[in-house]
Amino acid sequence: MFNNKYTFPLLDEDIEFLPIVSMEEVTEEESDKRNYTEPLPILPLRNTVLFPGVVVPITVGREKSVKAVKEAYKTDKYVGVLTQTDPNIEEPEANDLHETGTVARIVKMLKMPDGSTTVIIQGKDRFTVKEFITFDPMISANISVIEEKELAEEDNEFEALISSMKDIAQQIVNLSPNIPDEASIILKNIDSPEFLIHFISANLNISIKEKQQLLQLNDVKKRAEIVLQMLNKEVQLLELKNQIQSKVRTDIEKQQRDYFLHQQMKTIQEELGDNSGTKEADELKARADQKQLPVEARKVFDKELKKLRRTNPMVADYSITLNYLELILELPWNEYTEDNFDLKLAKKILDKDHFGLDKVKDRILEYLAVLKLKGDMKSPILCFVGPPGVGKTSLGRSIARALNRQYIRMSLGGLRDEAEIRGHRKTYIGAMPGRIIQSLRRAKASNPVFILDEIDKVGSDFRGDPSSALLEVLDPEQNSTFHDNYLDVDYDLSKTMFVATANSLHNIHPALQDRMEIIRLSGYSLEEKVEIAKRYIIPKQRKEHGLKAKQIKLTPKVLEKIISEHTREAGVRTLERKIAAVMRWVAKSVAMEEAYNPRLKLTDIDRILGLKNFDRSVYKNDSPAGVAVGLAWTQTGGDILFIETSLSKGKGKMTITGNLGDVMKESATTALSFIKANAESLSISPDIFEQQNIHLHVPEGAIPKDGPSAGITMLTALVSAFTQKKVKPYLAMTGEITLRGKVLPVGGIKEKILAAKRAGIQEIILCHSNEKDVNEINPNYIKNLQFHYLKNMSEVLKLALVNS
Repeated sequence: MFNNKYTFPLLDEDIEFLPIVSMEEVTEEESDKRNYTEPLPILPLRNTVLFPGVVVPITVGREKSVKAVKEAYKTDKYVGVLTQTDPNIEEPEANDLHETGTVARIVKMLKMPDGSTTVIIQGKDRFTVKEFITFDPMISANISVIEEKELAEEDNEFEALISSMKDIAQQIVNLSPNIPDEASIILKNIDSPEFLIHFISANLNISIKEKQQLLQLNDVKKRAEIVLQMLNKEVQLLELKNQIQSKVRTDIEKQQRDYFLHQQMKTIQEELGDNSGTKEADELKARADQKQLPVEARKVFDKELKKLRRTNPMVADYSITLNYLELILELPWNEYTEDNFDLKLAKKILDKDHFGLDKVKDRILEYLAVLKLKGDMKSPILCFVGPPGVGKTSLGRSIARALNRQYIRMSLGGLRDEAEIRGHRKTYIGAMPGRIIQSLRRAKASNPVFILDEIDKVGSDFRGDPSSALLEVLDPEQNSTFHDNYLDVDYDLSKTMFVATANSLHNIHPALQDRMEIIRLSGYSLEEKVEIAKRYIIPKQRKEHGLKAKQIKLTPKVLEKIISEHTREAGVRTLERKIAAVMRWVAKSVAMEEAYNPRLKLTDIDRILGLKNFDRSVYKNDSPAGVAVGLAWTQTGGDILFIETSLSKGKGKMTITGNLGDVMKESATTALSFIKANAESLSISPDIFEQQNIHLHVPEGAIPKDGPSAGITMLTALVSAFTQKKVKPYLAMTGEITLRGKVLPVGGIKEKILAAKRAGIQEIILCHSNEKDVNEINPNYIKNLQFHYLKNMSEVLKLALVNS
């Protein structure tokens, strides 16, 4: 960018601007210009480089410089101008001055009001210092004038350079607002190429060092090329700067324009009496007066309402504040639905929706009974744990119906962001309240039944741990002051009945488990599935497929075949799909008017659903000595388990096969150790352990098996093999053993017993501590089964082994 040295400040009223004198004019006026008096007075400059032909005003302050100017002004008015290498030096010596400078003519010398001297000088010729003569009382030197090389008369390349320089310089003048328009006129009136180069060089916005290098350069053409490069750089910087300034100016102008328009609109609305902002604020206040807001919530509401009144409706903050105020008003503060205290009706609703699940139903009725008597009680926080398809989630909806409360379901599966529970702070763009507050907003009541589905599948990552956020929600001592980050006001959740569901407790945070009342839901038995199919699934599927009751009839035997041969699950989801397939087959026959028997037979099921997918384990009374029947629990229910043992000649090595886990292998080792320790009392020769290899196998090797409950079965099978006494027919057993021969209780008793009954087992050996589990089973499901509750292995072996 050009600097503005060519525009002189008004030093006094009678000073006129000096014309820019070209080299030709100087030559005509002063033919003796090269006859300079020697030694020539030297004027050192700190921050200026003087070029030939250029006129500049200089303020002279140093004593030696003042003497040099006065001395020159008395004589021929010529002075040598040299630029200092370091502008900070006050008394420059020979080494502190550049050797190349410009002879200048003092056009005028002025005495300023503050006592300083200002001289207006015009550059004449470049020179080099031959030698410095004096440094005191002023600097003087003998000089050698540098002769300018004459250019060829027709040098097209040089002419193009000069033309380009003029055009770009003109472009810079037009782009730069700080350069006056007179500069454009000056550029047009410069005819001398050498003077144009000097003029532009003097006004370029470059360093003193670069200007000095240009002054020292003798090749005029080379000097022109460098100046052109610098001009190009300057014009690019100017264009970029103007683009940036234009963009910023446009943004500012738009903001100012929007502000003025908003103000005008506000004034017009006030004149018309249609101030929407004030109207909305008044409506919100009227709604707040009608609600029973808590004291703290009312304080926050009033504070935010005042802020809303001060905010321009067109500003982004207005909508944020408005949304926040609407949330406060739409939340059901102290609003509750009336509970249904008719316990008989509640029991009827629960029984109608679900078969079995007596523990859960009793717990809900107990809660209702206390609520009815006391009138106020913190809601329980329940957690239903059980395999898929047993009705955990649908049970929550039934509880809501029985209590006459609103029903909310929130799936937590895959939830990873803690803000989903607690919400975001409203300072963030796009902030929202947490899903709990949002759900209560939709429910319009503070005492709904809130289902937290799949709580065992909550994840965690860098965004936080939702399980930790749920600790406050599910703690009866804390959730009366639940804090949502967006709402930023404590909300009472103590009247909300939270019901969590999970398939397993292993993935639930221990602190979270501690806050919930765990209710386990076991899988349905065959008999229960038949009842569920008759009462719920068949009527539902018949309705969904547009069939009438007389068009299809499924007998219990048919249902048992579907359940046992085409499903293997703890719940009833697959059963429902299979019954739906049967319904579709019947619907097709009805729609196509094909003849069929509405009372489906067992053979029809094979034709509709295909060959059976699963084989039901059935006991067969053909087992040799060394085979005992155990009972196993699986996620799809229960099953019987055959433990096979064989002996062969060897050195007492024991082999265990059948895809068994570590716990099950340890049970086999414990059983063998017990037998070795008690060989004499069991009538077993101790030598047999050194002469026979033992192989213990559990069939269905593709299925992983583990757990301690097969301990007594393994011990019985081993003793049977060693003594060659058969195990009593139609007898199954389950229980853990110790090295002392004690029988310990195990789990999954209901599933195991029902599996034994389906397989045709007649007697079952259990630990005496498992008697309570048997008593919880519906007596109708265990008819004709005989139970033996034993404490140690001697009792087990005495009962299990026969003397044949």
